[in-house]
Amino acid sequence: MTTILPAAAAGPSAAAAGPVAFVLGGGGMLGAAEVGMLRALLEAGCRPDLLVGTSVGAINGAAVAADPTVGALDRLTELWSDLGSSEIFAGGPAKRLATVVQHGYLHSNAPLRLLLRQQLPATFEELPVRFQCVAASIERAAAHWFGAGPLVDAVLASCAVPALLPPVRIDDEHYVDGGLIDSTPVGRAVSLGARTVYVLHVGRIERPLRPGRWPWEAGLVAFEIARRRGFADAMANLPAGVTVHVLPVGDGNGAPLLGLRYRSASGVRRRIERAREATAAYLERPAPVGRPQAAAEPARGEREEREVSAR
Repeated sequence: MTTILPAAAAGPSAAAAGPVAFVLGGGGMLGAAEVGMLRALLEAGCRPDLLVGTSVGAINGAAVAADPTVGALDRLTELWSDLGSSEIFAGGPAKRLATVVQHGYLHSNAPLRLLLRQQLPATFEELPVRFQCVAASIERAAAHWFGAGPLVDAVLASCAVPALLPPVRIDDEHYVDGGLIDSTPVGRAVSLGARTVYVLHVGRIERPLRPGRWPWEAGLVAFEIARRRGFADAMANLPAGVTVHVLPVGDGNGAPLLGLRYRSASGVRRRIERAREATAAYLERPAPVGRPQAAAEPARGEREEREVSAR
């Protein structure tokens, strides 16, 4: 069971325990909020030793891993602001319908691939900060974590939303959106050695979940239930000595869960700024979640030694 640590126990300028990780979740156009959170963290002097991303969080995470400075966030802000008018999701209804009929998805990933190649180095090994992203393998119905080799295809696979973008073939497997299998990968960051984790989510965790009015909304609600359950389980099973900060998105109830168009860039800059302000305020008075190391149950050998001493 997790406990709330005192606010004074952590903060960007405090001595954080062990490696620091930024975990960036998925969320489509709502992912712009992560840019504001990242800006607040970097402006407060908090630098990651590790970035872990899924879906749109893989794009934001890879960009910061490539350039962990405020300058990278300026470029990300422009990218998000221009997304609605870019070629990434271009095409009218007739063209999208023809693409679906011919290929089974709405948009080619060629424009996004080109954009990523312009913004990112060729391989994971060239990144100055360690970065991993997750995608779902179709053939194995399992998570696949990318952390070495070609970078662009891995990020593209992580954000390949089914029916929206085509699966990405890497070697002999096809990959789709990592959010289907691990939408907020706190557990991965911990398994890689992180002891202080900042979770950058898009606010959906905080939004009320209600039944959808239309048949297609039922699938979204079902996915959201599984997504939230996975995050709750990860938070409930944090090992001792790990501190997690779930950063605020800053928009209250925000955009409705089922009502945001995937191509809509309206309000992007406002969303980024609200997340920056909310995160900056949080970092002034943090309220992390975790189990203090002292509260950990002793290891088996230590328990046996204590039992012998007590006899």
